[in-house]
Amino acid sequence: MNDQSRLAIWGSRLAILALAVLFISIVALRFDLMAFRTPLLGIAVAGLLGLIALIVSLIGLISVLRGKRLGLTTALIGIVVALVAATPFTTSFMKGRSVPQIHDISTDLANPPQFVAIVPLRAEAPNSLDRAEPADLAEQQAKAYPALAPVALDALPGKTFEAARDVVNDMGWELVSAAPDAGLIEATATTSLLHFKDDVAIRITETDAGGSIVDVRSVSRVGKSDLGANAARIDAFIAALKAKLAS
Repeated sequence: MNDQSRLAIWGSRLAILALAVLFISIVALRFDLMAFRTPLLGIAVAGLLGLIALIVSLIGLISVLRGKRLGLTTALIGIVVALVAATPFTTSFMKGRSVPQIHDISTDLANPPQFVAIVPLRAEAPNSLDRAEPADLAEQQAKAYPALAPVALDALPGKTFEAARDVVNDMGWELVSAAPDAGLIEATATTSLLHFKDDVAIRITETDAGGSIVDVRSVSRVGKSDLGANAARIDAFIAALKAKLAS
């Protein structure tokens, strides 16, 4: 067995190891088996191992295709498994480079909707709700997501409130509080795979003409960067709310 055949074998072994680390890290995150930073580090380690395994397996595949050794199946298994193991880390890394390192997003930067009922639920969350960090949070959001702004609707505030509450349920969020008199809805959105929790406050106020102004704020409980998830969630909610009112 020459060095090239060893590369194919070791590439597949590294890929399987990377996949195992990824699986354990995902399970640990999903079921809160340890503090979130450790499983996230595990996902990063799995990604790096996966990239190394991919390179090694590709070199092994080249060797096989040149006819030096048998081992096509081994090399292909290494490539496929390595790609699976590396994908979560690489996609998150690339996404993280394209969005700011923030996790508290609001349509109203001057007067963001305030949480009330959700505050106790975040007592042990690493991320606070004071919007103090980073100091230029509003500037970073405005630059990254310039289209996010308060939404003016022709519907009466009461009708808008009911539609917003329905949309919260439609989107599978946990409805924590609905206070019609205050025009405030609070909910928690949980990601399907890793079970990250992000809290959402929806504020509905009346315009001078009798219509509604809707503001939405979405805040991650953990993580310095939300990888754009909160802004995407707000966009999805607003689109669904408009569709609900139109129907």
